[in-house]
Order: sequence, then structure tokens, then C-alpha cells
Amino acid sequence: MERAGEVSAAAGNGNGAVRRSPSTAPSARVSIWESVRACGIWGKEVDKAELRRQVVMPLHLRRAVAAAVAAKDEAAGVAAASAAKEGAGDGEKEEGPTVAPLVVFVNSRSGGRHGPELKVRLHELITEEQVFDLSVVKPSDFVHYGLSCLERLADQGDNCAKAAREKIRIVVAGGDGTVGWMLGCLSDLYKMKREPVPPTGIIPLGTGNDLARSFGWGGSFPFGWRSAVKRYLSKAATGPICRLDSWQTVIQMPEGEIKESPYSLKKVEPADRLEISQANGTELSEKASCYKGVFYNYLSIGMDAQVAYGFHHLRDEKPYLAQGPVANKLIYAGYSCTQGWFCTPCTASPQLRGLKNILRLYIKKVNCSEWEQVQMPSSVRSLVVLNLYNYGSGRHPWGDLKPEYLEKRGFVEAHSDDGLLEIFGLKEGWHASFVMAELIKAKHIAQAAAIKFEMRGGQWNRAYVQMDGEPWKQPLIQDQSTILEINKVPYHSLMINGEQ
Repeated sequence: MERAGEVSAAAGNGNGAVRRSPSTAPSARVSIWESVRACGIWGKEVDKAELRRQVVMPLHLRRAVAAAVAAKDEAAGVAAASAAKEGAGDGEKEEGPTVAPLVVFVNSRSGGRHGPELKVRLHELITEEQVFDLSVVKPSDFVHYGLSCLERLADQGDNCAKAAREKIRIVVAGGDGTVGWMLGCLSDLYKMKREPVPPTGIIPLGTGNDLARSFGWGGSFPFGWRSAVKRYLSKAATGPICRLDSWQTVIQMPEGEIKESPYSLKKVEPADRLEISQANGTELSEKASCYKGVFYNYLSIGMDAQVAYGFHHLRDEKPYLAQGPVANKLIYAGYSCTQGWFCTPCTASPQLRGLKNILRLYIKKVNCSEWEQVQMPSSVRSLVVLNLYNYGSGRHPWGDLKPEYLEKRGFVEAHSDDGLLEIFGLKEGWHASFVMAELIKAKHIAQAAAIKFEMRGGQWNRAYVQMDGEPWKQPLIQDQSTILEINKVPYHSLMINGEQ
């Protein structure tokens, strides 16, 4: 199979050229080294004054952005910029253009108790106006009002605002779900033709942190985090930019609704059906209930999603049990043992049988317009569609495949920007455990440019699905099909490579 597309060496935005996404297999194993390294003198390499010179915006711009976001009105930001300039004329020092202005978003609920402390530390390093708490400010507010304010000031002849808008970079302090939330909001800039789109760096505060691992930001919040924060910010300001494929999921249900749907999955309004149909070449029934969402790392169906669903509900009901990534992983591992993945044979209960009983898999290969059915192995109880190397806290289930095997199966080497998804299966819990320990490889099923799942309930009345770690119950109907279709979004997300 040929790769869907190659990176143009000249492609890029105001932040510089875009590079081929890094081979991420090694980065899955560096989180402990990164944590230890951050405890020592490495975190002290970055001079605070030099860092501020690189990333802190001029006074009038940072006040303008903060005011526009707070008021949800770009005019309020323009007024704040004028007031700051007048203050500079009365004796306050007004800085010049910034080399690489950073705006940081902190998920204060991630990272155990570190979120609020990290926010205070960021205030010390790069000013309060350039740090936003996601419990107060949504990324969409920044995109629609903060960046709009910079664009309006630039249109009025403010060269500093023009340079800041072209060079601005985003840092997300949170887990994979938080990063995906940010990327989804930034993608609106493509739709509104408001490029360039700022690239995104990561301070890993989540449990799995697979996006962070894949782009060289490490897999855990470091032990010596106070000094390491300067290093994160410096890398975000100077790191090269890589591309990341984004994948849209569209679900058509004959009837009913998805209860407790994650924020990444939204119901499709009637006015949007035509746009989705034209983009994907698929007809959406007027009577069907339709949902859409975007994922960047993986989508899975089956037992692993069921375990994730139970874990999330347990964490919500008893938040005192989940005080950080280590505690979360222990709870997750314990919960997986209670769901019958290890000890209950597939034939013991309709809800624990292989996915082949309810699911048909179709794929489109590169440059092909026809769907091709792929036979599902009867032993598979969890099906994973993977965009990145890393899955399940830095594991590499697809494996580093030899050229001979790739050629035999018609596969190509996987990259996060190649326009292809890898599909693999996990059997019972013991098989999954050996795969996650990287003692064996997962069950390779296919590599595809588009995917369609046709699910029909039979004796099942639901399936469990998750996108980038956000699980939900998918209702099924006995004699009618629920269709889940995955297609590539026509534009790339931009990531900052933290491996320097």
C-alpha cells in the first residue's frame, strides 16, 4: 500500500517549516528518564529573563487578549490595548515584538494536586495574562475572541500584534483529552480561513499521555517539576513543528440517543447533515440520529472501552480514589479484572462474546473509492483503530514491523501524518496483557485510509466505544444497523516536537 501523502519541506505557517512527524516508538519509554532528568541541573539551564524575552507578549497585547477572552468581546480587548499604550506613555515600559509568544492552558483537574500549583508557577514565569485555567476559560473563547483581537489590532496597523498572531504558540498542561479539546478548537481556524493555525506543545498532566509521548514531551509530570516548567516552555518556544492527522467519526443510529456522550462527540444538527454528506461522500438518513466527533490518537470498540467506561464512572463517583496518574493506573488495572476480560470465556455471556457477532468491518485503501469488507477474527474482543504509535500509556501494540512483513501484508511504515490508520485486535485479557507488556504483538487486521463499522445488536443491546480515552455506551438495535464511519479531516493539526 502506498502512503497517502508526503510532507512538503516548504509547508508551514508563521512559526516556520513543518517537518515529518517523528518516529515515536522510542519516546514511549523515556518518561522515567525525563522525570529523573528534570530533578537535576537540566531544569536550571533555562534563564528566566531570557525565557521571558522569548515568550512574553508586549504589555498592551497580553492585556488585550486577556480582556477579550474575559469579556468574550474583541472590542474589549482593543480598548484594553489602547489603555495599556496610554499607560506606557505615562512611564510604563512597553516591550517590543516577542520572538515566540506562548499562551498556556492549564487543566487544573489533571495531574493530581499539581494543576493549581503549576498555574501559580506559570504566573511567575510568563505573566498571569498568558495563562488560562480551563475550568474558567474554554479554548473556543480564546480562538474566537483572543486571536480575533490580535487580528483586529493587526488590521489597524499594529505590527507587534501582526507578528504575535503569526508566531503565537499554544501549550496545553493536561492529558490527552485536554490536548484533543484544544486541537479541535484550533481546527476551527481552518474552517474560518483564519490561518496560520498556532502549533501546540504539551506539559503532560494526564494518566496515559500518549499524545505527549508521541511528540517528545514525556509520559509523566516530572518529579522536579518547578524547574522543569522552564524547560517545557523553552522547548515549546523553539521546537520544530510536526503534522498530525485528525479523524472524523460519524455515527448513524436508526433511532434513540447516546446518553452521557463525551464532550468530543456532538449530535449533528439537521443543517450540518448536507455538509458532512458532501465531505465524506456518505448519505445521512433524515430519520437517523447522527453524532460526530474527532479523534487524534485512537478509537476502540469492545472490552477495553468497557473497562474504561467503568473506570471513568468509578472515578467520578469516588474522586478521592484518583489522586494522580499512578493511582489511576492501579484503579484501571484492578477494574479490568472485574469485567470478565480475564476469567470469563467468550461463550459464557452474550455481552462477553467476540465482536464478530455484532460487527462488520469495511475499509477503503489509499486512492480507492470502494469499500472492502475485512473478515473479523472470531477471537477478537477489542478492536482498536490507531493513529499514533503510542497506546495505553506508551505501549506500542502495532510493533516495529520488518520490511518483509510489511510487504507481505501490503502495509507501510506507520506515521502520524501518513493519512492511514492501523487496525488491530486484542483477544482475552491475558493476550492484551502480553501485548501491553510488549512481549507479543497485537492481532494485525488492516491498514486503511477510511473505515466503516456496521453494528447490529442481536442479543446485545449496547456496545462500548471510546475515542482518545473518552468512553460511552453505544445503543444497538437487534434488527437494524448502526453505522460508525471514520474519515480523515482534510487539514492537519500542528504539534510542536518536544524532543530536542
